[in-house]
Amino acid sequence: MLFFLVPLIVGITMVWLLLRGQRHMARKLGYPSLSAYLRAAPQTDQEKRAAVDLALKGLVISLLGLLMPPVLLIGLFPLFYGVRKIAYASMGLGLVDDARK
Repeated sequence: MLFFLVPLIVGITMVWLLLRGQRHMARKLGYPSLSAYLRAAPQTDQEKRAAVDLALKGLVISLLGLLMPPVLLIGLFPLFYGVRKIAYASMGLGLVDDARK
């Protein structure tokens, strides 16, 4: 019973910490909501660093999913959003971004 409970508790804790940190980052950067922050292309160096950080967190969580398979699905979401923001920044997108209105 405890064997099944530990991955669940670890997964819920990871999701909660990740969401709390991303909400704080979105508020700090002036976005109206977390979803607006995740959709927007990074414009400043701080936002680009945050995108790389998000992608690396998603990668680490996904790699932990090799040990605990339910955690793999949790890591795919930050990995997707982080890599997408990095790709937008590398393509030069987001120079004129209206997501902050």
